Amino acid sequence: MRQIVLDTETTGIDPAEGHRIIEIGCVEMVERQLTGRNYHVYINPEREVEAEAITIHGITNEFLADKPKFAEIADEFFEFIKGAELVIHNAAFDVGFMDSEFARLKPVRKTADHCGVVDSLAIARAKHPGQKNNLDALCKRYGVDNSNRELHGALLDAEILADVYLLLTGGQTALSLDAGSENGGVNGGIRRLGPDRPELPVIRATDAEKEAHEAFMSALEKKAGGTVWSNLEGAE
Repeated sequence: MRQIVLDTETTGIDPAEGHRIIEIGCVEMVERQLTGRNYHVYINPEREVEAEAITIHGITNEFLADKPKFAEIADEFFEFIKGAELVIHNAAFDVGFMDSEFARLKPVRKTADHCGVVDSLAIARAKHPGQKNNLDALCKRYGVDNSNRELHGALLDAEILADVYLLLTGGQTALSLDAGSENGGVNGGIRRLGPDRPELPVIRATDAEKEAHEAFMSALEKKAGGTVWSNLEGAE
């Protein structure tokens, strides 16, 4: 399965008011492993960036003046995400902006017609109800190093979200426990597993080990006067 972890930065909060995308960051995963393929672009929004938005992401009108317009990058961006499952934190926000941008062009493309969409915020809320589930809170909860995240940035946030999403949905990342390593630290950062990672061996129990396990479980059941798993086996 091909997944694209995606984030955007924008001129404001509502595309219905004419706000536009100014940065797109994407990180590719295949079978829950990072491939090293990313997509990143800054975009001239053809309008002013609101001052409040600049305080969040730090991207100024002057910086964007010589960047390509969305129409110029739309095809390459679409080809990168087409057919993939998009992983987005608060997906309705980013997809709303993407659809608004695509609607300005011909042919009109709708994100959900060409991509699956997974909202990692919805997953986090279901798993941690009543708690903060923004990206910073999830980084703290799962031990993901976000110390470089002084301002929002689409590519950095997509990379961080990839780590968070994998931990949130069952793993396939490795904790770096070496405080002296460049990937770790005193808090134990996340070390991404590269595309060249060898397959992990499957080591099965020997017949002698199985017999020893069964003998131990039988003795444990006798001592406890019954176990939960024995009741389940009987129910089958």
